[in-house]
Amino acid sequence: MELIQIYQCFCDATRLRIINLLNHGPLCVCHFQDILEIPQTKVSQHLAYLRKRGLVETTRSANWMIYSLPAKPSLELEANLKCLQDCVQTDKRFSADIKRRGKVQAE
Repeated sequence: MELIQIYQCFCDATRLRIINLLNHGPLCVCHFQDILEIPQTKVSQHLAYLRKRGLVETTRSANWMIYSLPAKPSLELEANLKCLQDCVQTDKRFSADIKRRGKVQAE
């Protein structure tokens, strides 16, 4: 994976929030929709963008598409994911997303 692909994906706030959520485990589109409070079509567009560039993988579970980070990320992606984790700790949007994630998964 090329570094430019990673940065192209990281330069959008919604995609960055999606990647941050996936750092905490796999999710389906409906979970992203509830957590991020954006329409399903927007979530699907961002996930398609990330999938096309190799930043997310999918598995099917009955009628659900489950999204996750690559099982074997490139060294570049792994380093940038670690950096993302360090950076998002001070941003209230990202911590609020993680809290909503916990509530959505509990339901």
